Order: sequence, then C-alpha cells, then structure tokens
Amino acid sequence: MVVDVETGGFNAQTDALLEIAAVIVEADADGNLRRTDTHRYHVKPFEGANLDPASLAVNGIDPNHPLRPAIDERDALQRIFRDVRAAIRDNGCTRAILVGHNAAFDLGFLNQAIARTQIKRSPFHPFSCFDTATLCGVAYGQTVLARAVKAAGLAWDESQAHSAAYDAQVTADVFCDVVNRFRPIFESATAFGDDSNGKFAIPSEN
Repeated sequence: MVVDVETGGFNAQTDALLEIAAVIVEADADGNLRRTDTHRYHVKPFEGANLDPASLAVNGIDPNHPLRPAIDERDALQRIFRDVRAAIRDNGCTRAILVGHNAAFDLGFLNQAIARTQIKRSPFHPFSCFDTATLCGVAYGQTVLARAVKAAGLAWDESQAHSAAYDAQVTADVFCDVVNRFRPIFESATAFGDDSNGKFAIPSEN
C-alpha cells in the first residue's frame, strides 16, 4: 500500500497532517504489479498544530481556504483504513506494509496521527515499510522522486507534484516498475523451493 502525506512541517509530533493518500497496488493476470485505486483526503490541522510557512509554500496548501474539503484527522484516518482493510481482504493478506518515498517520514506522521486520535487498530505494520528512495537508488541510481520517475521512463508533471494523491501515484508507479524489473531475480532465488522448516531446499542436479 503506497502512502503519501502532505504536512505543515517535518516534525510528526508537532506539525499538522494536511493531506493523506493511499494507492493500492495489485498483481495483474501476468503477475506484474500495477497501481489501481487511489484514496485521498484533505485533513484539518489538529488543535494546536504547527504550520510552517516554508512547508506550506512547497506543497501549496492553504489550510484555511474556504473551498478546501478538509475533514477531521480521525475521520480521514478511519476512511483510509477502511479502504486499506478492503484491499487487504480482497488480496488475502493479513496486514498492510507502507510503501513511501522516504517512507519513514510518512509512517512517522501516520503513527503520530493514530496515537493522537486514539485509533486502536491500524491495518498498517507499525514499523516495517518499503522505502522507494532506497529502491530507486538501487534500480535507477536516483533517489529524488522526480529524477527516479524520469529514469524509469515514466512521465513527471511538476505542476502536480507535492499533492498527496499525485506523489502517491507516481511513487506507486516506480515501486511497481522496480518490483517488476527485479521479478526474474526473485523468481530465480525462490526457484529452489522451500521445505517445511522455512529453509531453502536445493534441488537435485539429477
């Protein structure tokens, strides 16, 4: 599950969560990963939240704009979690692992929002994640999202950047591209099979 957040700063404990988007990735009929649905919500800053003008200048969010369709933080998380749980169920999984570009940042804000709103059950693993900045560094030699997207041969629209939905979608695209490129290596590694003890079983040479 690919997640992106837009915030009022870099401190998950003090700065506002302003947007959250989750993009579902699934395997197609050929076994390749692709992105499917996008779920995105504008979020009202929690009471006493810090709003750093420099961060707002980057993401272009006006938290007080009268036409901004923002909802309470708890409501936004519950809606996202409902969508994530549906994807977990549909894909026969037990828990979601957050995928993000510099994933620790997104997971940190998500976990702080969960604690702040006292939501008891999160569908996300509390600390495991896949970081596409690292994956893109290995696959393309680029860690900046815009450069990684271009290196993957995908389109990048600067005018849409720093929107949670757009950033989550392009992050999902590069994540799927990396996984699909490395799929032959994964399949080769797992071709040995797995015995009942969870150890690789080396096939006979006969």
